[in-house]
Amino acid sequence: MTYSGLQSYIRTLDSVGDLCRIKAAVSLVLEIAEITDRVVKAGGPALLFENTGTEFPLLINAFGSDERMKLVLRRDYPEIALEIQQIFKSLTMPRPGLYNKVKMLPELRRLGGFMPVKKTGRGMCQQVVMPSPDLSKLPVLTCWPHDGGPFITLPLVHTVDPVTNIRNTGMYRMQVFDKTTTGMHWHLHKGSAAHFREYKRLGKKMPVSVVLGGDPVYTYVATAPLPEQVDEYILAGFLRSKKVELVKCLTNDLYIPSDADFVIEGFVDPEEEMVLEGPFGDHTGFYSLADYYPRFHVTCISHRTDAVYPATIVGTPPQEDAFFGKATERIFLTPIKLTMIPEVVDMHLPAEGVFHNLALVSVKNEYPGQAKKVISALWGAGQMMLNKVCVVFNENATLTNYKELLQNGLRNFDPASDIILSSGPADVLDHAARKFAYSGKLGIDLTCIEVEQIDNQDGLKSMPILISRDGVIIKQNFDLQNEGIPVGLLGIEKPDGFNVRDFADAISGELVPPLPKLLVLFDQNVDVSNYSLLVWLAGNNIDPNRDVWVIHQRGSAVLVIDATRKVISADGFVRDWPNVVVSSEETIQKVDALWAGLDIGEFINSPSLGLKGLITCGGAVSPDEL
Repeated sequence: MTYSGLQSYIRTLDSVGDLCRIKAAVSLVLEIAEITDRVVKAGGPALLFENTGTEFPLLINAFGSDERMKLVLRRDYPEIALEIQQIFKSLTMPRPGLYNKVKMLPELRRLGGFMPVKKTGRGMCQQVVMPSPDLSKLPVLTCWPHDGGPFITLPLVHTVDPVTNIRNTGMYRMQVFDKTTTGMHWHLHKGSAAHFREYKRLGKKMPVSVVLGGDPVYTYVATAPLPEQVDEYILAGFLRSKKVELVKCLTNDLYIPSDADFVIEGFVDPEEEMVLEGPFGDHTGFYSLADYYPRFHVTCISHRTDAVYPATIVGTPPQEDAFFGKATERIFLTPIKLTMIPEVVDMHLPAEGVFHNLALVSVKNEYPGQAKKVISALWGAGQMMLNKVCVVFNENATLTNYKELLQNGLRNFDPASDIILSSGPADVLDHAARKFAYSGKLGIDLTCIEVEQIDNQDGLKSMPILISRDGVIIKQNFDLQNEGIPVGLLGIEKPDGFNVRDFADAISGELVPPLPKLLVLFDQNVDVSNYSLLVWLAGNNIDPNRDVWVIHQRGSAVLVIDATRKVISADGFVRDWPNVVVSSEETIQKVDALWAGLDIGEFINSPSLGLKGLITCGGAVSPDEL
């Protein structure tokens, strides 16, 4: 089964009862995002807003469940992984003799069926051409209260390398400035950014075409971590079992899918001064702050007669993008195992880790140091170079059973010898890194014990803190110790001149033995009993080379993680620190009032209500002094 555009996919969602059509008028400014945030986090259906104030309906949360991702990818993740494994084996196994080589021809012919093909003439995406391009005619969302403006959030940005002519299709948000210009937020490490640097070196304008919609598998492959030399539409052809048909753009020489819903053509001039873009409530759950990026000039907008505008929102997890991450985790595990790290058994990227912050890995552990070798190899594997914390377990660990992982993994964990601290590239959205796009990395080897069911551990009990350091400690949670998990969680105040290392050393010296193996410090306004929230905050708020260290107390080693917000007065941190992404009170109240008329189902409270305590005064930027 293939989809001939978003309307085709919508009919499938309708047929399985996984779509809610919203006929009421809802504002593109903040209201649709707030409704979607509630529905996504409640595990609700895809949403089709039919009254957007433009001539086009808007589809959102189209990928926001495992079931919808399976509809997009046409089959389940294990089936895709097995097929990839069979292709790898057929291409790499020795084939002596003419007969065995001839037997391989059908496989090569099958692989050829995945290659995109160029067609002459116009495609469905060019059925209607705007007389004058005008982005204001599209239902572009403003998602969060401190966003710099409306953003196109599901664009498939097409560029080509001017030297090799290799195409890249990536997903980079686009802030709409006016009818014919947007920002082009391609990150430092992305393929189109490399193309941009090459055009700049050559002194040439860079053709760019942006696709919206079409077969929804195109949206997924634009996010997939493929090698730079691999065309995303080869993966799309493999997933849909049908090659992608491409047509030439009307005002540049790029080729785009014939069945797209919208095409926005234009160019970027590398000689033009960069433009200030942002802020934007990003997938980390924090605002990515305003910065300078290229300006995209629109020369043509075309669309299908039945075009549907696709959108998504990102913000505090879980969001729709978590299901892209899960698909990638399952699909790309096989290539990693077959080509780079054969001892890897499984990999899991928890939603709280927002893709790059946390990776859990199980391995066949056959010799000393093997887990650390795997960690180092993963940090050199494509987009895994951006990973901040990598934790490795034995092969029989269930990576989604977090309680069991911690019970077993931390039993014999020795912080003094079982961690790696390193440095390397970081996601440009990493606000805690001491340097832009460069951060510390933490690897933890928890392969040292056999897995067994543990109800409790003798001697590990919830123990109170005996000192408060003049009122610095606000909250404490040692309850996990009652579950056999030697972890302590503290919410602390950081007055001027506060030294967190001295504080942690003093606190560990006052704990009743046995000491926890792991002590994590959070800000005073954090709920230290909300474990999902704590994992998300810890991943975002640390640079391991600054915020992770080992304390030795009374013959025991304690791994300390400082997951507090960093400020100049206490930490010497000089970069701007962003605020957490939440809806405004005004928007929450508007959506509360609208809800009964939306025909979505039972009322859902705003997820932002539970996050208000994390917000500091100010806008997208959190002030240095609280």
